[in-house]
Amino acid sequence: MRADPADFELVAPRNLRGVLSLLAQAPGEWLPIAGGTDVMVQFSAGKLATRKLISIWNLSELRRIEVMGDEIQIGAGCTCTNLREHEVVKREFTLLSSAASWTGGIANQNRATLGGNIVNASPAADSLPALLVYGADLLLVSARGERRVPYASFHLGYRKTQLAPDELIRAVCLPRRFSGYYAHARKVGARNAQAIAKVCFAALGRIEDGVVEDIRLAMGSVAPVPLRLNETEQIVREKRIDPVLIQLAKKTAAAEIKPIDDIRSTSRYRAAVAGNLVVEFLEQLQASHARSEKAASILAQWNRLPSQKAAEEILPCCGSRSWVYEMAALRPILDEAALLTACDEVWKNLPKSDWLEAFHSHPRIGESRAAPSASAQSAVWSGEEQHKVRAADDDVKVALAEGNRSYEQRFGRIFIVCATGKSAAEILEILRRRLQNDDATELLEAAEQQRQIAHLRLKKWLVS
Repeated sequence: MRADPADFELVAPRNLRGVLSLLAQAPGEWLPIAGGTDVMVQFSAGKLATRKLISIWNLSELRRIEVMGDEIQIGAGCTCTNLREHEVVKREFTLLSSAASWTGGIANQNRATLGGNIVNASPAADSLPALLVYGADLLLVSARGERRVPYASFHLGYRKTQLAPDELIRAVCLPRRFSGYYAHARKVGARNAQAIAKVCFAALGRIEDGVVEDIRLAMGSVAPVPLRLNETEQIVREKRIDPVLIQLAKKTAAAEIKPIDDIRSTSRYRAAVAGNLVVEFLEQLQASHARSEKAASILAQWNRLPSQKAAEEILPCCGSRSWVYEMAALRPILDEAALLTACDEVWKNLPKSDWLEAFHSHPRIGESRAAPSASAQSAVWSGEEQHKVRAADDDVKVALAEGNRSYEQRFGRIFIVCATGKSAAEILEILRRRLQNDDATELLEAAEQQRQIAHLRLKKWLVS
């Protein structure tokens, strides 16, 4: 039977101090509620036992993301949308931003908070394996003070945690030291989003001199708590990846987890998936290392070229001559991460005229003819990026052509979008939305699309 709202009491103190004061006065009697995505499900099912609720939604003290020299502190009240959109989280903690994009639909992502995901303590929560592999710490706060605990020891059992009745999570702390790692995340479920995971997986790895220098593996939905695969890591660490090691890691992972049969899956299936996910990661880690070595070789050769030649080499990646000359002037650039960082720094500081030069090096969406200023390699890449558009139905192609004309009449330049992986219908929807932008907003959006294209093309160039 659904509960009567009149039976519940909801208060909303103006600041964190007021919340902590109430929790201290009656420990265990008040249930903190932020986005409420889990609490409302319990309420609708008539299973919400606590009758006294205290809102912590939108408390400024819990909604900050503070970027420091050696770590980032993410307020517990930050939503999945905040995690998806924050530049440092997207760039340095891709496992966490990916997990945020899987957590329900957009409406849920706008409400669900990182702290709520942790405190709810579901072993199937999408974000928790990422926190394990990143070595997160939690800042727990009460009227008594604040303490810092490793997230790895926070879960004591199924939906049991270290959190005291008068405490809240104030922030999640992540060390900023994983820039050289290969990151991999997977969610196995009926759907990638808006479905509870049968198995979710987060992994980091780094190879030095052909040997796995470090590896971090974590899974959800395979044990009473989110699980770090310490035994499997130990098997792999300080060894070269080969077929024998991969099969040993697969068997170890399948034996290390403690899955159950439930409505979503069986323990046997989960064990098989866990082993396969580890195999997939190790194979991709090995392939990524091989690509990195090739990229390092190409960069070393590029660093030795005369400036003019070096600029010409990367012109297909952007199309702005100012951009390529400034990139060449920043040499030596030693690895892919440094190359992409340099790309962003140079691009954002260029004037509008240079942005427009880059835009006009592309063909229109839906056209195979390269722009007059485009190099042969740029034309080839444009064709690859638009291959889904070429396969579109005729009515969509006609609508794209009409949209291109409307865009050029409105903004005086061609419509540019990072087309890689996008269908013609998706691009058409983006085009129609962007036609509603004002000039300044649209210029910035087009510049962001060109930045993404440059990233993708630089990565292609590094392995060409």
